[in-house]
Amino acid sequence: MERWRIIVEGRVQGVGFRASCHRRALELGLHGWVRHRPDGSLEIQAEGPPQDIAELRAWCEQGPPRSQVLRVKPSQLPVTGDDWFEVRG
Repeated sequence: MERWRIIVEGRVQGVGFRASCHRRALELGLHGWVRHRPDGSLEIQAEGPPQDIAELRAWCEQGPPRSQVLRVKPSQLPVTGDDWFEVRG
């Protein structure tokens, strides 16, 4: 198990990115959360098997159809043992 923070920059608010990311994370069986940040970026914390985290990260590089991803910045975090994935504010 690994936990990663993924910051997604670009046009990622108001385009359904959080909801789409939530669905994708659930499909992959990941745990954690996704939220908008005040600076206009999106933050995801996801925990699960490394290959599933890598798949979510690759999905974030494209995002949903109306998004425009400029940069994806991943960083590894300590595992917390979360057992859900939620959308936060």
